Amino acid sequence: MVLNTFSFSFLNKFFSQTEKTAMPDSVSENQNPQTENDKNQENDNTVEEEEVNLRVHDIIIKGNKKTKDSLLETEVESLKTATTMQMLLEAAALVKSRLQNLDIFDSVNITIDSGPLELPATFNVTIEVVENKNPVGGNIGMYSKPQARSYSLEGTAKLKNVFGYGDIWDSTWAYGWEQASDISVGVYLPRFKRLSNPIMARISLLSQDWLKISSYKERMLGLSVGLLSTRHHDLAYNLTWRNLTDPSQMSSRSVRKQLGHSLLSSLKYKFTIDRRDSPQRPTRGYAFVSSTQVGGFSPDSRSLRFLRQVSLFLYVLVYFKA
Repeated sequence: MVLNTFSFSFLNKFFSQTEKTAMPDSVSENQNPQTENDKNQENDNTVEEEEVNLRVHDIIIKGNKKTKDSLLETEVESLKTATTMQMLLEAAALVKSRLQNLDIFDSVNITIDSGPLELPATFNVTIEVVENKNPVGGNIGMYSKPQARSYSLEGTAKLKNVFGYGDIWDSTWAYGWEQASDISVGVYLPRFKRLSNPIMARISLLSQDWLKISSYKERMLGLSVGLLSTRHHDLAYNLTWRNLTDPSQMSSRSVRKQLGHSLLSSLKYKFTIDRRDSPQRPTRGYAFVSSTQVGGFSPDSRSLRFLRQVSLFLYVLVYFKA
């Protein structure tokens, strides 16, 4: 049985004995004989109302040439706890969604078949995945900023499943003539060994030249580490080192007070609820995002200490259909 295609053919063995014992040998004169439609309706109601106890006998995974078995076995763990057909179908749909969200497979197919004849009420689950044929992606382009009368060359690159742990490495860079340049490298691990939470880390380097506007140069080196990431909650730690220089010796007094090295350490928490039908082009629903950032976790006396709270609520009132 392929996922999302429900068939009662393999359930007949669970109900055949029940139907035989419940069916009378003859119909009495005071009873009205049941028609074929009534029997079919009764059987359908029995299947819907009665919960059949079952057990997953074996889970077979195919097609993972590069992906580690430990990653897939962790993602399909919920299939082993299913005790009814409804629970098994829901668990299979959840597993398929999780594997697709890893973004390392071109396709995911799940098939549910009856188990061995000597083990009644058992099922085998076969999961067949097709890994990305091209794990490398990226783009490059040139963009203009009319308000600043400048141009920038920007690009991104992404590598998927390099070490077989579902790891995704991405790099972004931007170079602006006579203004700013930025480069960052990040990694995302959905799971690593016994850790249940995904691991995220990113290093970024930003260099800005404001000599023509404010007579100073700024260079920032940052590190961001994700500590917790769930469906509604995200917690990250950010550490940034900044170096401010004034080659022309013509900057303002407020800028001169910040010259030299400084350290910014902050903890950021984000709470998200998204009930929209589509994050790109929603037609109904609502979304709420609340972000709290606390800075000052550094022994440096010149480190910036602050508390920042940002909340955003989106509600789709009117939508148009083509």
